[in-house]
Amino acid sequence: MSDLVFTPAHQLAHAIRQRTVSAVEVFDAYINQIVKHNSQLNAICTLDERARDRAKLADQALARGEDWGVLHGVPITIKDCLETAGLPTTAGYKRLKNYVPQHDATAVARLCAAGAIVIGKTNPAKLAGDYQSTNDLFPRANNPWNVNYTPGGSSGGTAAAIAAGLSPLDLGSDIAGSIRQPSHFCGVFGLKPTDRRVPTAGHIPEVPGTPRCIRQMLVVGPIARSIADLRLCFSLIAGADPRQPEIPPIPLDTPNIQNLRLAWTDEIDLYPVAQSIKSALQSVAEKLTDTKIAVEKWIPKFDFALAWQVYFALSAYISPHQQPFNLDFVRDSSSLLWREATQGDRRLRQRSNVAKIGFSAFFNANLKNYFAALAARDRLIAQMDRELEPWDALLCPVAMTPAFTHRATGTAIDIDGKNVPYLMASGAYTIPFSFTGHPVVVIPIGQTEDGLPIGMQIVGQRWCEMKLLAIAKHLHQIIGVFQHPLGY
Repeated sequence: MSDLVFTPAHQLAHAIRQRTVSAVEVFDAYINQIVKHNSQLNAICTLDERARDRAKLADQALARGEDWGVLHGVPITIKDCLETAGLPTTAGYKRLKNYVPQHDATAVARLCAAGAIVIGKTNPAKLAGDYQSTNDLFPRANNPWNVNYTPGGSSGGTAAAIAAGLSPLDLGSDIAGSIRQPSHFCGVFGLKPTDRRVPTAGHIPEVPGTPRCIRQMLVVGPIARSIADLRLCFSLIAGADPRQPEIPPIPLDTPNIQNLRLAWTDEIDLYPVAQSIKSALQSVAEKLTDTKIAVEKWIPKFDFALAWQVYFALSAYISPHQQPFNLDFVRDSSSLLWREATQGDRRLRQRSNVAKIGFSAFFNANLKNYFAALAARDRLIAQMDRELEPWDALLCPVAMTPAFTHRATGTAIDIDGKNVPYLMASGAYTIPFSFTGHPVVVIPIGQTEDGLPIGMQIVGQRWCEMKLLAIAKHLHQIIGVFQHPLGY
């Protein structure tokens, strides 16, 4: 195996079980890659000093004929917003600098039960709250394709680590695009499962000690370098959890991708997309047409503007309760909302209107208004369900922009000469499907002229992740293969 650090996790697992390579050899290969490259990427924020001993135990177990599971001896990393027993979990928040959980998050525990070895934590946005991965505790995460650019957020360190070969598999989380936007920015694969498909128990936020208030839209899912790894990881982490009784015991669906009917769009009128992304999506549609797949340009008859408004209203109701309401919270929130209200094209600012939505919801926060927002969400979920019913999947942009240069949170982003408000540039195409809870796979589909990756969202029907992953695999075989950045 000539290049262990870019070998998919499922292939590493097979090689370790066949004893063509040892768990210790794989572990050492990744540690050497981390030592060589992490200082410029800051993708890994904490290493587990126990991990090499665990790799030795994995090899000893195989020698005795023991098999720990489908990920026996495979090193993985975990976004530093998911609790890991005996290993610091900070969510990039200074008040959690010394927080060491006693238990793993449910999804982490399930991967470890399948034989995986956690070698470290990946660098997130502070409290998973930004489209860049900067926080109170660690240097900002950088994009391995160009370190002057962000890898995205909040799972930016996660996607950077996967792209640069610092890890074969990572668990991220997503409530507004935090798996999908970094996967797009770093040229890797990501899965946002259906809302309430995978337990989020052990995720920060909420900050430990605060009530559990994030009960919609937050999901945990994998980022990897292959669809097969997404599928394997998802099959392990999905399912009911005693710690979260609202997670339904729904079995994995059986994929059937014969006679596919795909819809695609390169742009919704509300949200102008960079030409490089539009061109890449148009190329995808042409390739699929050439292979006789039924693909039709189409935009859902869905109230995207209302979904945007209700999403940010719900966020405003919830956010003061997921962390201490203190001067830091007020300063950070006010700074973001001020920039959103004052930076970017005037028409787009009016269309986004996040500051007004946020302040209005915050100052009118009561149970009646909160329940009204939830009722509006229910209606919009049903609307999206009806729109997607005739299609096997919808193909669309991940964001209005490819990766952008590092900047203060909330600073407008230039897209083909137009200044776009910060949250809209990254969230316009991810937030609708967080809001409705539909599953999404992101795959790489090309690059910009500057050599930055371009990804595509593949949106499926709720609870049909296995079918969606099968579709993504089929499309990826037509479109191209994973490409890692040069120099790694």
